[in-house]
Amino acid sequence: MKNIEIKVLGSPEELRQVEDLQTLVWGGNDVVPAHLMKASVDSGGLVLGAYKKKEMLGFAFGFVGLHDYDGETGIKHCSHMLAVHPEFQSSGIGFVLKQAQWKVIRKQGLELITWTYAPLESKNAKLNIAKLGAIARTYKKEYYGQMKDQLNTGYPSDRFLVEWWLNSQRALMRLGQRSKPLSLAHYLSGKTEIINTVEWDSDGFPVPHQDRMDKLENKETQPKLVMFQIPADIQSIKNTNRELAHEWRMYSRLIFELFFNHGYIITDFVHQSGNQAAGYYVFSHGDIKLG
Repeated sequence: MKNIEIKVLGSPEELRQVEDLQTLVWGGNDVVPAHLMKASVDSGGLVLGAYKKKEMLGFAFGFVGLHDYDGETGIKHCSHMLAVHPEFQSSGIGFVLKQAQWKVIRKQGLELITWTYAPLESKNAKLNIAKLGAIARTYKKEYYGQMKDQLNTGYPSDRFLVEWWLNSQRALMRLGQRSKPLSLAHYLSGKTEIINTVEWDSDGFPVPHQDRMDKLENKETQPKLVMFQIPADIQSIKNTNRELAHEWRMYSRLIFELFFNHGYIITDFVHQSGNQAAGYYVFSHGDIKLG
């Protein structure tokens, strides 16, 4: 979007606006309070607001944390929340907020930002993995326990832990939009296998059908690159068929954990539009640099 202003927030009045936007986006009363964000900001945390004129259209909130990598403990930024006003989602505001976050945290001297997101949310996967150049190799079951907001209530809170290495070549290329995203056709032309298949029910929703996870068990048959298909819109499935949404959660949990246990890393995500739209995670295996 044009004419979007990004501000670093810190006053109680600004942070109460963030509270209000949380309620609008997620529903319910389970919000991060302004006083906690204020304490975080004063201790090295960061809250960014995206404004058009005086209206807040989005925000990003994170705080300082610790991480273990290669046996050493380091400091990271934990990006806890990112939200965009429902009327302006898919307009690029989330990407602009993450760009600003990248700039500020790099100036702090940190190299890593982590956050979590629901693995079956295709829009989030497209932003986090495809556009920002983050990677995922950690799956956390029931990470938040039972959640109370309207989007997540009654649904297992499984999450990916995303790693965004700020100085990596991947992140620099994606953020600078110096590399064109690869399409499904590109991967298929390179003989990248889609490891699972789906069927389509009477409502036009994908249903897990078959997979070839047995190929992962034998090191001689493990592909270096493989794709896993997920629904293009899990929220529509949740709203129409909760049982099918739960089936996708349980099925994908098994698949993601199996991939990660066999040394695979998610390095890309592809969205395929059309009558039978779908999302595809790209898993890479072998001597892969996180950068």
